[in-house]
Amino acid sequence: MEPITVLTHEFKDLLLSKEEQQVIFSGYQLIKVKKGDFLINSGKIVNHYYIVEKGFLRSFVIDVKGNEVTTNFYGKGDIVLEETSFFLRTPTKEYIQVMEDAELLAKDFDTFQEHFNFSEKYREWGRAHLSKNFFEFKQRSLAMITETAKERYQDLVENSPDIIQKASLKHIASFLGITDTSLSRIRKEIIQ
Repeated sequence: MEPITVLTHEFKDLLLSKEEQQVIFSGYQLIKVKKGDFLINSGKIVNHYYIVEKGFLRSFVIDVKGNEVTTNFYGKGDIVLEETSFFLRTPTKEYIQVMEDAELLAKDFDTFQEHFNFSEKYREWGRAHLSKNFFEFKQRSLAMITETAKERYQDLVENSPDIIQKASLKHIASFLGITDTSLSRIRKEIIQ
């Protein structure tokens, strides 16, 4: 496989040898998915992780009242992975849906394990990714408790403008833990 832009960027700081690069890159398969398609469905064991080459996706769960609650968004260069299911081999509770046509680099669990054991640098990259996700999850959990909805929205606008541009207001509202009406009110307040 030719070194694809996103992979080259993702692994640039690892200083992989040519052999490591060839082995690790060869484990990715480029797939194209259409808007509306699901990469992951609740109740299934996640067997792949993805790196977004092009497109926009969101993950969500269904709450006890049957409502969709957005848990994350993914754009170019992001790693799309439901870690619990992938690593513990248990059924997921999440869905991951393609929000605009996408091109993704997919690597299956068995290949990931082979490459993880093959390269210490790749293992370190994996650990760093998991640590980063843990800290982001912790920060988001704390923000839901310690920040107002307006502060959470302003943070999203400042730090993730692509989400504001690409996601629907309904999905943004559920991601922020508020109603569509509350989000509309917050947006009006900020504009004034």
